Amino acid sequence: MTTRCALWARVSSSDGSQTNENQIHILREWAGRRSLEITQEFVTEDSAWQNGNGTKGREFDRTRDTLINGARLGHYDVVLVWAVDRLSRRGIEDTLATMRRLYEHGCDIWSHEEPWLVTSEPRMRELLVSFMAWVAEQESARRSERIKAGMDRRRRDIEAGRIEGSVGGRRPGSKDRRKRSREGYEAAWAPGGKLRVARERRLAAKRAEQAEGQQDPG
Repeated sequence: MTTRCALWARVSSSDGSQTNENQIHILREWAGRRSLEITQEFVTEDSAWQNGNGTKGREFDRTRDTLINGARLGHYDVVLVWAVDRLSRRGIEDTLATMRRLYEHGCDIWSHEEPWLVTSEPRMRELLVSFMAWVAEQESARRSERIKAGMDRRRRDIEAGRIEGSVGGRRPGSKDRRKRSREGYEAAWAPGGKLRVARERRLAAKRAEQAEGQQDPG
């Protein structure tokens, strides 16, 4: 009897070496080598990490729920993933809960990058998965901190006139959630626009201070 499988692919935005296409390609080849029948493929580019206002993670959750429901209905016997952290980036509890739901429906999980997941004793497997889920959560948190620090640094440089450009997102404390007008932004930075004028004044004042400091007192 042929074993049926589903493929699960999710690409992290920070991993430029991976795409959903090459993940799926590798998983297809793996399924072929193991003589598995592919009955369904799941692909998502949504973040596996939820943010406070719920704009991230919705599509990921819907796709993952569909995957689990397919296991419940007996559409496949095993799920092939590139790595365990493709199923979650929200920490130990979320990762283990997802895996337990699949296991409870009689569906196994095979990881291309973690072959021990297939052969480990169940309790040892859960311990190893817990550790890897914790590592994935920490990596995600550190990446968010680096992005925030980079945006803060860029904002300071723009406000000081050291560079030109803009920083995405709303200013801290802003309550205006309306979509920003690109036309208004371009007009503000056009010659004579308020942002352009303000920047030119800051630069002129800075040059004047530098010139005054370079003058010979004698």
